[in-house]
Amino acid sequence: MSDFSARRIRIALVAGEASGDLLGAHLLVALKERVPHLEAFGIGGPKMQSTGMQSWYPMEWFAVRGYVEVIRSLPKLLRVRRELKRRLLADPPDLFIGIDAPDFNLGLEAALRAGGITTVQYVSPSIWGWRGERIHKIKRAVSKVLALFPFEPAIYERAGVPVAYVGHPLADEFPEFPDRNAAREQMRISPTQTVVAILPGSRQSEVREMGELFIATARLVAEQIPNVHFLVPLVSRGTRNIFEAAVYLQQAEALPITILFGHAHMAMMAADAILAASGTATLEAALLKRPMVISYKMPRISAWIMRRKAHLPYAGLPNILAGEFVVPELLQEDATAENLAQALCNQLQDKEVRKRLEVRFLAIHRALRQDTATRAVEAILPLLNTVRTQGPIVQKQAEGARA
Repeated sequence: MSDFSARRIRIALVAGEASGDLLGAHLLVALKERVPHLEAFGIGGPKMQSTGMQSWYPMEWFAVRGYVEVIRSLPKLLRVRRELKRRLLADPPDLFIGIDAPDFNLGLEAALRAGGITTVQYVSPSIWGWRGERIHKIKRAVSKVLALFPFEPAIYERAGVPVAYVGHPLADEFPEFPDRNAAREQMRISPTQTVVAILPGSRQSEVREMGELFIATARLVAEQIPNVHFLVPLVSRGTRNIFEAAVYLQQAEALPITILFGHAHMAMMAADAILAASGTATLEAALLKRPMVISYKMPRISAWIMRRKAHLPYAGLPNILAGEFVVPELLQEDATAENLAQALCNQLQDKEVRKRLEVRFLAIHRALRQDTATRAVEAILPLLNTVRTQGPIVQKQAEGARA
């Protein structure tokens, strides 16, 4: 493998939300150990920017989910993608890395690859869960896929798409045996108190959709579980304002709720059980070996479209990775306060279920712990040795420059 210690390498990256920002930051830190003269730019959040990456647009613009929500933001997203494509083709980087956000990144990657730029998709789109036909678009768009989950490479290998399994960085970050008592001591919570962590989502749209439902659930749980306390970690002032407004609308000011800025991992580690909106938080809960109830609601038309294209009977990552329902999922019309409260109380009161979950989650943790950043760098570095092909767009630009 080439020595990159004296070479200037330019990499463009696009991450669309907080989980992608975390992946990108881990990757950039590891890359800079091997490529000291690395220049990174594109779209990233605060974690990626803290590594020295220059972000050209706010990452928050891309944190939308569901067909209806995307349609509302579509004109702005399309304009940004056109500007990115034009800018990157005019001054090509050595490599483009799209981090998750497949609806945005795959179209951009296809255009860049046609222009001779090597492209990597970091995080496989969930073709195993729904919209499996995207495998053909992925094959056209990317030079390599970096897959986070162990069952994904076989899908790409069958389709002839270069792929590397790199594991999940959260599995490297989290301890196999988290210390709940230490977390409680740090948060000044009694070891005898029953604690439920509530995670209504990282997007403002999710907190608007889930906030009142989760507060109503907490009220019902408090009626059944003595000495219970709720921890609600939120990522921003905006999501906190929305949640606090929901508490007021539900007239739930008397509930024993502590709202936190961040500290989601500490709150989950301290909890006896977790109520979480479907997403990365459910994987984090599994890696922390905590029983949970997964829920999600979105506009009806978005849910209807997604259900028609779904391939799996479950939506939560712990169930997908286990290959069966190991924790309850209550989605859309099933997501009522009564159903969620009953499922949470069952998790809190059944010690045998909690023991079985700990064993299953430990197995998932060990399968995902692969030293992800190092594996990703090892998969990427050979691509930097590839001579960039003169695709049609690049050829046209070169001919224009010569003229």
